[in-house]
Amino acid sequence: MHDPPREDVAEAIGKCRLAGIKLAMLTGDHPRTARAIAAEVGLLGPDELVVTGAELPADDAALGELLDHDGVVIARVTPEDKLRIARALRGRGHVVAMTGDGVNDAPALREADIGIAMGKSGTDVAREAADLVLLDDHFATIVGAVELGRATYANVRRSLRTT
Repeated sequence: MHDPPREDVAEAIGKCRLAGIKLAMLTGDHPRTARAIAAEVGLLGPDELVVTGAELPADDAALGELLDHDGVVIARVTPEDKLRIARALRGRGHVVAMTGDGVNDAPALREADIGIAMGKSGTDVAREAADLVLLDDHFATIVGAVELGRATYANVRRSLRTT
């Protein structure tokens, strides 16, 4: 059985990195599967850090330090792990965007600065908990939204400065 990543994911990851966005993959998959997918799409960072939810530090400060790198992969993650990860990264001053599609993802979607639910495959609970709902469930759509948001912000700043 093989479920390949969408073709546009690698390009979207590259755009995120050019924009200064750090990425992490949180998945319920087995660590070897997660590593293979992350490597295939170019997500795996230079440290090639792949840990399981069970291996995450109990201390939130240590958790934040462990995850404060680009390309970290956390496999066999639980909903509680996702919530702790969002809190730990926010505690380090990061703006956290978290994706999810299930009922169990709702707390992490709420905790993140920007909760993003999958509109096609997501549950009603995830969509209600999220700040943003992707109608097409594509990661590249998030990148496009960031690009448009940043352009809008720059235009507003520019117009306020010139008036």
